[in-house]
Amino acid sequence: MDITLEQATNIIDGALKKARELQTAPMAAIVVDKGGNIVAFKREDGASLLRFNIAYGKAWGSVGMLMPSRKMAEMAQERPSFVAALGEMSMGRVVPSPGGVLIYDAQQELIGAVGVSGDLPDLDEQCALAGIQSSV
Repeated sequence: MDITLEQATNIIDGALKKARELQTAPMAAIVVDKGGNIVAFKREDGASLLRFNIAYGKAWGSVGMLMPSRKMAEMAQERPSFVAALGEMSMGRVVPSPGGVLIYDAQQELIGAVGVSGDLPDLDEQCALAGIQSSV
């Protein structure tokens, strides 16, 4: 099964709703399918120019490595050369910072990932998780 546009939109809306509850800086959120293709994207007013690229890199890297971007951030501490190589191989699309979370369907099949960027990485991740939870 593939993630639908409706599911992706609900995840993004849930993530941005959580961002407003937490009073974060302006956010950007993106959902990609399991092949890394963009399904939906939103950027709040005032979010900076690079937020799309960062959110996309968190989500794209998550599906590419089959792990949350937080795990990649931890891997960067343990194996910096490997993570640097991932950046090179992906033409800069992998962003090893919390805020990218894998999305699974009810049968626990991978259907995509969400990436959120705009504030501190832990807040980005909290918003991404809230978006997924709000869509269930």
